Amino acid sequence: MIVTTRLNIKTQGNSDVVDITHEVVQAVSEAEINNGSVTVFVAGSTAGITTIEVEPGLIADFRGLWDRLVPRDIRYQHDAGEGNGFAHVRASLLGPSLTIPFSEGRLALGTWQQVVIVDFDNRPRTRPVVIQVSGE
Repeated sequence: MIVTTRLNIKTQGNSDVVDITHEVVQAVSEAEINNGSVTVFVAGSTAGITTIEVEPGLIADFRGLWDRLVPRDIRYQHDAGEGNGFAHVRASLLGPSLTIPFSEGRLALGTWQQVVIVDFDNRPRTRPVVIQVSGE
């Protein structure tokens, strides 16, 4: 069986990290599937999905990583439009989806591991997120 849930998540841009673990857990619970996997996908080319410990120091370190790896203050060929070439590059490196196994209705996440959307764009957005639960 496959059960699909769609959400709209408001983000602030500029490497905003939004914890959506609760929403993913709720989607698995409501699907009434005991064992399987859940895929979380963000639609859009300037945001990505990952897991991280949502803790202020680590979030600051994570943002610093992106500033060093893909700086905002250099010229990108894509900048002629909205000036967000860096956001597209960052999002392509992180990726738009994540798959998490679960058994007996519980996600196989570590103690300090949360599911997050990272919005790299240069302005706030509403991000469409698809959560697809599959299993038995």
